[in-house]
Amino acid sequence: MKPAAFDYHAPTTQEQALALLARYADDGRVLAGGQSLVPTMAFRMARPAVLVDINRIASLAHVTPEDGHLRIGALARHAWFEAPVVAGVLGRLLADVVHNIAHAPIRTRGTFCGSVAHADPSSEWCATTLALGGRMVVAGMGATREVAADDWFQGVFTTAMQPGEMLTEVRLPLLGADWRCGFAEFNRRAGDFAMAMAVVALRVDGGMVRQARIALGGIGGMPVLAVSAAAALVGRALDEAAIRDAADRAAADCDPHEDVHAAPEYRRDLVRAMTRRALRQAVAA
Repeated sequence: MKPAAFDYHAPTTQEQALALLARYADDGRVLAGGQSLVPTMAFRMARPAVLVDINRIASLAHVTPEDGHLRIGALARHAWFEAPVVAGVLGRLLADVVHNIAHAPIRTRGTFCGSVAHADPSSEWCATTLALGGRMVVAGMGATREVAADDWFQGVFTTAMQPGEMLTEVRLPLLGADWRCGFAEFNRRAGDFAMAMAVVALRVDGGMVRQARIALGGIGGMPVLAVSAAAALVGRALDEAAIRDAADRAAADCDPHEDVHAAPEYRRDLVRAMTRRALRQAVAA
């Protein structure tokens, strides 16, 4: 199919883009990589009256470590993360995660921020941003605000972003040497959407877990934190007993949806398995 008719704008500055978004509000959509937006337009599931193409805004094309965070601009492509963009555990985690995103042609065009703004429940970047406690920088006309990942995801393809706003940057904490991370997902074929995934971030000191966050994706309307599973790890050594206990808690606490691919019970078992794998990967890091 072909998309419905729309007006096209290609601003060269962020200010121009924001002015267009403010002018068109609910009728305007941002185009960066387009790997999710364009197919939905082709099927006429999305019918924006106006596209604001931000690809000519050079200031948005960056991945920069600064002030304890990795600043990821709105035009940072998935493929940029295939080699570590920063030394240490964060760079290794992002490089591990990105190879699970779709296929190479999509990774060369799709963007990190576009994925987070689209908020697909099966997005690897969404679950990763939640697990790391990232922050979203949202710009509107005359105002910029930050939104914590815990508050960003609000439902299926729904975020805290308001009409007329644009996600300009995602900020992830630069993790120190005492952090351990892991990622695991299950899909039927390489490149398919995940049926379940787990991303873990642990701060380990003196052989004991001091901080823990576990995010689950692909199982419901949005990525979620496995709060009780993470809490069960704090104050314990990251041994096999602790790993199995946390995985069981993650499976028990989640509420997987049912679709043509899997029943809730099957997805719950996948959550258990993916959490174990991600935690074991963190141990081995």
